[in-house]
Amino acid sequence: MRDLSDAELAKLLDKDIFHKISQAADKLQLECYVVGGYVRDLFLERPSKDIDVVVVGSGISVANELKNILGKKAHISVFHNFGTAQVKYHDTEVEFVGARKESYNRDSRKPIVEDGTLEDDQNRRDFTINALAVCLNADRFGELVDPFGGIDDLWDGIIRTPLDPDVTFSDDPLRMMRCVRFATQLNFFIEDETFEALERNAERIKIISGERIADELNKIMATRTPSKGFIDLYRCGLLQLILPELVAMDVVDTRNGRAHKNNFFHTLEVLDNAARTTDNLWLRWSALFHDIGKPKSKRWDPLIGWTFHNHNIIGAKMIPTIFKRLKFPMDAKMKYVRKLVDLHMRPIIIADEEVTDSAVRRLMNDAGDDIDDLMTLCEADITSKNAVRKQRFLENFRIVRNKLEDLKERDYKRLLQPCIDGDEIMEMFHLKPSREVGELKKALKEAVLDNRVPNEREPLMLLLKEKAKEMGLES
Repeated sequence: MRDLSDAELAKLLDKDIFHKISQAADKLQLECYVVGGYVRDLFLERPSKDIDVVVVGSGISVANELKNILGKKAHISVFHNFGTAQVKYHDTEVEFVGARKESYNRDSRKPIVEDGTLEDDQNRRDFTINALAVCLNADRFGELVDPFGGIDDLWDGIIRTPLDPDVTFSDDPLRMMRCVRFATQLNFFIEDETFEALERNAERIKIISGERIADELNKIMATRTPSKGFIDLYRCGLLQLILPELVAMDVVDTRNGRAHKNNFFHTLEVLDNAARTTDNLWLRWSALFHDIGKPKSKRWDPLIGWTFHNHNIIGAKMIPTIFKRLKFPMDAKMKYVRKLVDLHMRPIIIADEEVTDSAVRRLMNDAGDDIDDLMTLCEADITSKNAVRKQRFLENFRIVRNKLEDLKERDYKRLLQPCIDGDEIMEMFHLKPSREVGELKKALKEAVLDNRVPNEREPLMLLLKEKAKEMGLES
């Protein structure tokens, strides 16, 4: 980040669209400022497409005048109920709003809005770094208005509210999620007084819709180091309200001098490992949820110590409930995460033993098109501090990946489905859809997966007849 003088700001804003906005505002004799994220990102030297303009007066009137200046290539959308307008010109979008002041009722985050000054508008902003404004009027073009020291906070890497943080967060509790999200995205720290207000107001998050919370969670999840956001959410008490299943993993029990690892912090390490190798949002969520079933599956065995048998199965069953509560999509994305949570132990078990073709075939069959993502998750899950053990797992995973590629090249994906299907089985043995049909199909499929018989009609037919005879079926 670098400091910028008014002259340098004017130079950075020396674009046709800003001069046209200036022309429109001056014609109507209205004060006009570019504000918020666009200004913040100018100083941080980050790309930004969101141009927000505040007008001291009617934002819609300046938007209409801008449309007249730009001509037919510009498109305007006016939202009278909100007093806003959007102008699209080529690949640029500009949002216009009149300066306003807001007041809130405690039971709602929907503000009571009145016309206001630029100062009123900056007072209602969530954080000092988002309260920056740069004048676009010709006589003050490029002049920075920074009443809360937002530039200093940018330099210091601090997230802080312009006014009393208790009022800021209580008025609109979604700002608490945004606070953590900005700190994570920018790798900033939350100022102490602001963080303490997060702790005091955490319960207020309950009035925010699941969709709004989910949107902020996804933005945190998409950052370079998402664990930072989840740790901040945990420290301030928000995570306990949003994802109690995750918080339940922050327990380390000791019995007879034997303790298990902290699965909460292990999970965050796995998440960051995954984030370093993939931008796939739902693979990252799979990493966060991969051990979510461990608290429910934890048992003490006097012979072997702490166990978490079937935690993958228990965790997979928890995914639909969590997705529904978080207002996440209940479609293929949920099924994808559930599948990866369910299967995440399989490659580890294979890698801990001799890597056989049969085991890899079964894994590829069960994982389907998501096999590469599953391997990415499992590699991220290796967090052992034992360098020898870690290297052995990673080497075995390399062998698993090589075998997967080999099987793909030989088109095993096509061969994994036996060439005798359920319809033919029902016709042969005069059956309707039933458990018997399922058992016969399973017998054929397992024989192919185990490479006991080739996936060819004659040997499979012999096997089918033998199995049917065992079950007392006649063709």
